[in-house]
Amino acid sequence: MTHVMACIDNSQSSLAVCDYAAWASQRLNAPLTLLHVLDEEKYPAAADLSGNIGLGSREHLLEELATLDAQRARLALEQGQHMLEKARERTVISGAAFPELKQRHGHLVESLSDLQEDIRLLVIGRVGEDNSRNAHSLGSQIEAVVRTIHRPILITATSYKKPEKVMLAFDGSSTAYKTIQMFAASSLCKDLPIHLVTVGADSVSNHEALGKAQSMLLSAGFLVQAEIRQGEVESALHDYQTEHGIDLLVMGAYGHSRIRQFLVGSTTTTMLRTATMPVLLLR
Repeated sequence: MTHVMACIDNSQSSLAVCDYAAWASQRLNAPLTLLHVLDEEKYPAAADLSGNIGLGSREHLLEELATLDAQRARLALEQGQHMLEKARERTVISGAAFPELKQRHGHLVESLSDLQEDIRLLVIGRVGEDNSRNAHSLGSQIEAVVRTIHRPILITATSYKKPEKVMLAFDGSSTAYKTIQMFAASSLCKDLPIHLVTVGADSVSNHEALGKAQSMLLSAGFLVQAEIRQGEVESALHDYQTEHGIDLLVMGAYGHSRIRQFLVGSTTTTMLRTATMPVLLLR
């Protein structure tokens, strides 16, 4: 669990993924790996047309189709290698150490699962190449990645802005305290001002929980501003971001309050879809 691993594809998010991955690699003093996964469903390694001996089928036509599929897959792999090399150039220019390149032919989630033991932080774009035309959509595989990969995941914005102010959403649950502990132990956001925000009632219990979390971060050397906001979680966090010029949102991947509905569920999450800043999910 040593590498910052960045997922590179042909989407508009990939440039930002490169820049955020380079930033994270330097902050964590961790080696960087750039990964490209060629979708096996779109580009099968070897087409099986044996079941197509039906009406009007001709063996030589099936062979030509198989050859064309193989050529498409080969060209796509070459294009992926070219993208990785260009991504490496960009990350080196951004100050990262010379990164390792990896290429897989298969499924993204399965590939990441296989590589999980080497991942310290996963960096992935909010939208993939299939969603590139809609910057406000959420990539179809993001939720599957979040559910499967038990590592911190940085889901980037579509353009890069060096993080200078961080908002940590805190809901007072036991898992939220684990998020605080994990965040405090990491060097990723050291020396950056932290805005610790709870969305909920202005109650004694919420103040006590927030104060405890703030003390944990202060003890770790962070400069922390803590605040309770009322209202709907999504709008309250977005309003706070706008008011304070927040560059990075940090949340636990799983919570036990209203925040939970934005991070877990059968549909793509509202927070990730509507956020204009990168989101770091901890679990």
